[in-house]
Amino acid sequence: MTQRTVAAFLTPEGFSQPSARAVLREGSLVTEAGRYALQALSSRGTRRRTPYGGHPVRAAEPVLLVPGFLAGDSSLGPMSRTLRRQGFRTYRADIRANVGCTLAAAAQLEERLEEIAQRRGSRVRIVGHSLGGMLARGVAARRPDLVAGIVTLGSPMLAPGAHHASLARSVDLLVRLNRAGMRNLMAEDCVAGRCAQESFDQARAALPAGVDFTAIYSRRDGIVDWRACIDPAARPVEVRSSHVGMAFDPVVIAAVSAALRPAVPVVSAVEVDRGEIA
Repeated sequence: MTQRTVAAFLTPEGFSQPSARAVLREGSLVTEAGRYALQALSSRGTRRRTPYGGHPVRAAEPVLLVPGFLAGDSSLGPMSRTLRRQGFRTYRADIRANVGCTLAAAAQLEERLEEIAQRRGSRVRIVGHSLGGMLARGVAARRPDLVAGIVTLGSPMLAPGAHHASLARSVDLLVRLNRAGMRNLMAEDCVAGRCAQESFDQARAALPAGVDFTAIYSRRDGIVDWRACIDPAARPVEVRSSHVGMAFDPVVIAAVSAALRPAVPVVSAVEVDRGEIA
C-alpha cells in the first residue's frame, strides 16, 4: 500500500512503516530455514528410535493454520508437520494465495471453521501468520462458539498500514490489476474504503471470555512495525525471527506449541486421522 492508496486510519499515530533498510533483517530467514531443516532431520531419527507407545499425547482440539498476505497454505507446511509430530491435529485454511478481499477471506475462514468444528465436535484453535492472524482475530471475536483460542505471528493488528514499502508496492499492484478486470484480487475498497474500515474494526473487536489469545512478535521484523503486533488483549511473546521466517523458524514453532498446549485437554495418544488431508 502506498500512502496515496492506503487509508490513513490504517496507520494510526504512534506507528510507522519500517525503514527501507529494515528489509535486510529478513535475510535471517536463510538461517531460520536451515535450523528447521536440521531439526527435521534430527526429529526423523528420533521418531525411528521411539517405541510405538512413546508418541506425543494427541491434543483434543484441532488447529487451523492461516497463511499471511501473498502466501498460501503451503507456506505453513513446515509448521504443520512439526505440530503434527507433537500431537496436534492440523488443518489447512484452503487458501492458495491470500491476495483477495479481506472480508471475503474472513467469510471463507468462518465456513472452514464451521466445517472443522462439526467434523471434530469441538472448537478450533487458529494460528495465523501476519494477515492470517488479523483474519483469525476478527472471526474469533464474532464466532467464539467456533474458536477456542488464537495465536498470531507478526500480525500488525493495531496498524495494518505500518508495513515496508516493498509490501506497499505489492498491494498497489494488486489494486491496479483489480481495476484492470481481475476481480478476485484486492480492490481499492479493501485498502482505503468501507471494506478496509470494516476489516480493521473486526481485527480490533473485543474478544469474548474463554478465547485464548497469544501474540508472537519480533523486534527483528523487517516487514511490519513490530509494535503494531502487540495487541493489548493478548499475551505477548517475543521471539528473534524475521517476519517471513516466523512460518518455519523452530524457535517460533516452539512458542506456538507452548501457546496451544497448556489450555488444550488431551485424549488418546494414537489417532489415525491427522487432519492435514481434510
